[in-house]
Amino acid sequence: MSPVLADVLQASTLIAALALVHRPFGDYMAAVFGAKKHLRVERWIYRSVGANPDVEMRWPAYLRAVLAFSLVGVLFLYLLQRVQDDLPLSLGFAPISPDQAFNTAASFVSNTNWQSYSGESAMSHVTQTAGLAVQNFVSAAVGIAVAVALVRGFARSRTGELGNFWADMVRGTIRILLPISVVAAIVLVTLGAVQNFGDIHHITTLTGDKQALSPGAVASQEAIKDLGTNGGGYYNANSAHPFENPGGFSNLLEIFLLLLIPFSLPRTFGRMVGSVKQGYAIVSAMAVIWFAGVLAVTWLEFAHPGTASQLAGGAMEGKEQRFGEGASSLFAVSTTMTSTGSVNSFHDSFGGLSGGVLLLGMMLGEIAPGGVGSGLYGMLIMAVIAVFIAGLMVGRTPEYLGKKIRTREIKLAACYILVTPALVLIGTALAMALGTGESSMTNVGAHGFSEVLYAYTSGSNNNGSAFAGFAANTPYHNTALGICMLLGRFLPMVFVLALAGSLAEQKPVPATVGTLRTEKPLFTGLLVGAILIITGLTFFPALALGPLAEGLTA
Repeated sequence: MSPVLADVLQASTLIAALALVHRPFGDYMAAVFGAKKHLRVERWIYRSVGANPDVEMRWPAYLRAVLAFSLVGVLFLYLLQRVQDDLPLSLGFAPISPDQAFNTAASFVSNTNWQSYSGESAMSHVTQTAGLAVQNFVSAAVGIAVAVALVRGFARSRTGELGNFWADMVRGTIRILLPISVVAAIVLVTLGAVQNFGDIHHITTLTGDKQALSPGAVASQEAIKDLGTNGGGYYNANSAHPFENPGGFSNLLEIFLLLLIPFSLPRTFGRMVGSVKQGYAIVSAMAVIWFAGVLAVTWLEFAHPGTASQLAGGAMEGKEQRFGEGASSLFAVSTTMTSTGSVNSFHDSFGGLSGGVLLLGMMLGEIAPGGVGSGLYGMLIMAVIAVFIAGLMVGRTPEYLGKKIRTREIKLAACYILVTPALVLIGTALAMALGTGESSMTNVGAHGFSEVLYAYTSGSNNNGSAFAGFAANTPYHNTALGICMLLGRFLPMVFVLALAGSLAEQKPVPATVGTLRTEKPLFTGLLVGAILIITGLTFFPALALGPLAEGLTA
C-alpha cells in the first residue's frame, strides 16, 4: 500500500468515526447539562466543597466561582511541585524551581499544558498524578462549563441566570471526562502503553551506553491529556514516545480523542438552543477549516523541496518514523487547531509554509474545532461577529438565535477577539526587543523568529505545543509565558460570561423575512470568511516575518 493511500484511509477512518459519534455523544452531553438529578458521588463532592448545585448563578457569580476554583488549583499545584522531594514516590527528584513551578501551575490550570521541563526527569509520581493529571480533568471541565453557560445565554430569555458552575464542572468531570478516560486508558494499556508506579530502571544498551527508563501512570494521563485537549506529555517526547503512543492504532485513537468533544459540542449546542441545524452550521465551519489545514500541511510536507526529502518521501527529519508524513501532519493540524499541546513529531521540523499553517491554526483562536469548551464558545463569538458584519451589509440590526446583537454584545465580542492577539504580539515583541527571545533560539533568521512567535502564540492561545528548538526554561520565559497563559485563558472567559448574561436577559426577537438564516450554508461560508479575514489582518505581518519568509526563500 502506498503511503498516500494509507494516509487517505487513515483520515477517512477518523472522519467516519467522528461522524458516527457526533449525534449520540452530542445528545448525551446535552442531557448531562440539562439533568435535574444529581448522582450520589456528585452530591458528596458538593457537600465537601460547601456548594449548593441547585442555586442558579448570574454571570458575575459564575465568573467568581471559575476564578476562585482556578486560583486554588494554581496555588495547590505550585506548592506540590515545590515540596515533591518530601512526598512519597518522589523518585529522588529535586523540587521544581519557583519560576518553572509557576509556569507549570499556570499552564495546567489554564488547560495549556506547556512544558518547559522533561517529565521523566523532573516530576515525581505524586506530582504527575495528584497534580498534573487532576488538572487535566478539571481544567477541561471548566472550559466545558463556560461553553455551556454561553449556550444557556442564547437559549434562555428574560433572566440573567446561567446555571451553576459547580454542577456544570462536576458533571463534566464525572459523567463525561472520567468514564471515557477510563475506557481509553484501558485500551492504551492493551496496546502497550505503560501504567505503573515503579522505580526508574537503569539499563545498558547494545552499544554499551547507559539509559534510564522512567515508568509511571502513563496510559491514564495519556487518555485525559488528549480527551481534555490538554496535551502535557508524561515524557518529553510526548506522543512520539512509544510508552505513550505504542503504534499506529494508538496514534489514530489519540487523534480521535482530542477531536471527540470539540466536534460533538456543536450538536450539544443545537440541542440546547432547540435547533440542531444551528449546530450543524457551526460544526460545518469547524470541519471546513480543519480539513483545509490537514490538506495544506500534508501536501506541503510531501512536496518539500530537496533531493533527500524527495527520496525519503517527505521531510522526515524530526518526524516519527513509525507514522510517516501523513500521520504526523494529521496529528499536528489536529493538535494546533484544538488547544492541545500533544505532538507525535516536532513542529520545529516542519517546513516553513507548513509550520505557518500550524501557527495559523492557533492564531484562529483554536476554534476548528478548538479546545474542549473553548472551541465552541470561541466559534460562537465569531458567529456573533459574522452576523454583525452581515447586519452592516444589509442595513438592519443583527440578530443571532433570536437575540439582538446590540452595542454591548458587539463590544464584548470585540474585546474577546482582541485579547489573544494582543498577548501574542506584545509577548513576542518584548521577547525580541529584550533579547531573551533571540538568546533562546536554536535557529537563526526567519525560522528562529518563528520559534519565538510560536511559543507566545501557543501560550496565549492555551495550546501548549512548541517549536522544539526554542529554549523556554529561563526565568523570563517561564514568567512571561505563565502570565500569557493565565490572561489568555481567563480574560476571554470574562467577556464570554458577560456576553452570556447579557443575552440571557433579552426578550426573544421573532424571526422575519429579513432575518439572516444562520443555519444555512451561506452563513457557514460567511462565518469561515470572517474568521480568516480577521485573523489574516491581525497576524499577517508577524507571519510574513517568520514562516512566510522562510517558506518563500527555501
